[in-house]
Amino acid sequence: MSEQYVPPKVWINDTEGGNKWANINSPESGARFERELPAGEHALQLYSLGTPNGQKVTIMLEELLAAGVKEAEYDAYLINIGELDQFSSGFVEVNPNSKIPALIDNSDATSVNVFESASILVHLAEKFGHFLSKSGPERTQTFNWLFWAQGSAPFLGGGFGHFYAYADEKQEYPINRFAMEAKRQLDVLDKQLAENTFVAGDEFSIADIAIWPWYGNLVLGKLYDAAEFLHVESYSNVVRWAKQLEQREGFQRGRVVNRSFGEEWEQVPERHSAEDIDKVLKLRP
Repeated sequence: MSEQYVPPKVWINDTEGGNKWANINSPESGARFERELPAGEHALQLYSLGTPNGQKVTIMLEELLAAGVKEAEYDAYLINIGELDQFSSGFVEVNPNSKIPALIDNSDATSVNVFESASILVHLAEKFGHFLSKSGPERTQTFNWLFWAQGSAPFLGGGFGHFYAYADEKQEYPINRFAMEAKRQLDVLDKQLAENTFVAGDEFSIADIAIWPWYGNLVLGKLYDAAEFLHVESYSNVVRWAKQLEQREGFQRGRVVNRSFGEEWEQVPERHSAEDIDKVLKLRP
């Protein structure tokens, strides 16, 4: 362990030359270099990476296509955050926060840029009339759990995930702190799913799409290699739900888009048609 850190009176950025993933961030926003974004033929243009946040949108789009919504066809371009693609002038114009995913919707006379994964899910759900009730308590419950995910997942990802998997050294206090919170969140989900087929009730919704890439992948052993450490099998209802959604066509297809890592059969760096996914999934063992 390093010597105890004593914060200075005024913080300064002293991370250069250290951890690769820590160095992605900066106290300043905005573009770092000039580069236009590519564009395809479809009305929906997605710029993303197959992380949990990115998977939310590609799963949503593939679920819409599986439901017969042909207008949900899309082009998906890889934004490699390790190479700092998110700081290009083109990407910052779409999302000034420089985070994936980001979507341009050219369906109407005036195009609109949509960023933040939850905002994109709501935009697509309302646009196409799927996976979100138009009114009533079901809609409210969906929003409850959608916003729960937005507030909770950073503790799992930027908190637990960073210190458990990506930090330069294992530190007991932050790992214990965020492991406790990750397990508390799993317990919240487990109790909800003990009485409901899906997170927000009896109907599949964008809440499931928002939550599965983080918590579903976690309990299925596909996130941070932390399943044993967090004893995920004790959350049997979350495991049941995660396996159930994993079998859906939209989840199987959406989770591989904008990936340039993992097994060969789960890498579709760019997606411009259904065939781009088809030819990769054929390699699945």
